[in-house]
Amino acid sequence: MPLTKIRIVGGAPLAGQLRVSGAKNAALPLMAACLLTDQRLTLTNIPRLSDIQSMAVLLSQHGVEIHNHQDRFELQAKDIMSTVAPYELVRKMRASILVLGPLLARAGEAKVSLPGGCAIGTRPVDIHINGLRQLGAHIELSEGYIQAKAPHGLTGADITMPLISVTATENLMMAATLAKGETRLINAAREPEIVDLAHCLIAMGAHISGAGTDTILIQGVDRLKGAHHHVIADRIETGTYAMAAVITGGEIELTHTSIDLISHLVANLKKAGADIQPTAQGLRVRAPTIPIQGVDIMTEPYPGFATDLQAQMMAVMSICQGASMITETIFENRFMHVPELCRMGANITVHHSSALVRGVKALSGAEVMATDLRASVCLVLAGLAAQGETIVNRVYHLDRGYEDLEQKLNGCGAHLERLVDKS
Repeated sequence: MPLTKIRIVGGAPLAGQLRVSGAKNAALPLMAACLLTDQRLTLTNIPRLSDIQSMAVLLSQHGVEIHNHQDRFELQAKDIMSTVAPYELVRKMRASILVLGPLLARAGEAKVSLPGGCAIGTRPVDIHINGLRQLGAHIELSEGYIQAKAPHGLTGADITMPLISVTATENLMMAATLAKGETRLINAAREPEIVDLAHCLIAMGAHISGAGTDTILIQGVDRLKGAHHHVIADRIETGTYAMAAVITGGEIELTHTSIDLISHLVANLKKAGADIQPTAQGLRVRAPTIPIQGVDIMTEPYPGFATDLQAQMMAVMSICQGASMITETIFENRFMHVPELCRMGANITVHHSSALVRGVKALSGAEVMATDLRASVCLVLAGLAAQGETIVNRVYHLDRGYEDLEQKLNGCGAHLERLVDKS
């Protein structure tokens, strides 16, 4: 597949209506949940993204039959044909580790490559491994693989996670559904995607309570059944496009989503001067009529400010009146977009885990390089607001997390064009 880049002609305020897709970060663990049963799991509102395709390829080699049409996926793992998740597939996406818990619980063994993904810092898998060990699994790390065995099944336990981890919470919750007895996940992640997974597992016959709080209780069952489940809206996409309206001085309605998914961001955008109101279909975002006001943010686990929205907020704050302090507490390498924003005229100084953003009157179009998924869309937002033309290189990151980005933004008056990189 040829490398592509995006050309953006900035300066057009966004206006109109934009449909938000299903949540990638909910869809991936939901797809992995099909490994827990031999019956069919039907998922709707699945976004068309490269990460979804990567997960489908991985599940297929485990023996999952997959039929999909538009946003509907039918997955059935009648028989587990392989319990190995190979490096060449797992290296493309960190979420591949989500097959570890279901494979171990259903088949009694799993061999999963240590994962890859965005280069935004260390995200150790120790929490997954230690949690599964507490459920009775024997696990070794060898030649770049997690080799796990539980030939007599898993047994419920109280598991206190030392750090809040979304994927570890999901992996352990899925594994515990088929464990003997009760499991308590303490210091569990509280994200909406966790709640969505719990709802699906409950529809499949699991006994789960407490999802959305820091303690989740799972009473193991002998087997799970098939189910139908509609994936929740993508809160990161919702927040990204809300900020696109603000940074361009526009007004858009986001549909098929909910203001409740981004309540922390909404509070901060209102402090910056934006007008945001719920609608029957989602929410309406209107940019300030006066210059954007600087606000300070600190990323935190949900329900705090999402790390996946930090780069986009920095783009908005780059043209604020005054200054903003942005502190990143989740990932240590998540300021790699700063030099690229500075190429566009932003005034940003990084000191350890904080960035001081001094607002400038306007950004200028430039050629920039995307370093990871959220940094990519941060540069797109900056390009939408900039004077002149911006070229964003290495946009394959975008295709991992944003469905039809150019079409959605162009439908609201933006000027984006994807070009083949011939260099």
